Amino acid sequence: MKTILTLGITLMILVVAQTTPLKAQSDEDMIKETIMAMFNGMRKGDSTMVRSAFADNAIMQGIDKDRAGKTVVRDGGGLKNFLNAVGTPHDQIWDEQIEFGSILIDGAMASVWTPYEFHLGGKFSHCGVNSFQLFKGEEGWKIIYLVDTRRKDACK
Repeated sequence: MKTILTLGITLMILVVAQTTPLKAQSDEDMIKETIMAMFNGMRKGDSTMVRSAFADNAIMQGIDKDRAGKTVVRDGGGLKNFLNAVGTPHDQIWDEQIEFGSILIDGAMASVWTPYEFHLGGKFSHCGVNSFQLFKGEEGWKIIYLVDTRRKDACK
């Protein structure tokens, strides 16, 4: 009797396990995938992969020092220019190594902070922080705004 009961319970567990859908991927995981598509595309020189991470009207900027040492916000040159730069053959791999910091989500909007180190052809170039703003539309999470800082020291 115990064997039949055990067999019955086991069969019920197997049926429930097979008919229960797998847990959907979390928004946080999808956001990370979107951001990593950009960086993986940069490493490969694949502008199509990079493009897949961005909304059509994305804005790119940077916070830097000008020649006089004054802190300024600079225009990143636009998504089109960035995609052209990534897709133009270059000898050295663009390897931006990031750490995911805070990921804040409110409905269809997300804000992501990623400290980074940028390596050009295997050699350290600079470091800083990326701040991403993303939105979730019909095509999933897309980057709508990216601003970064850049420096050569005090990286960690």
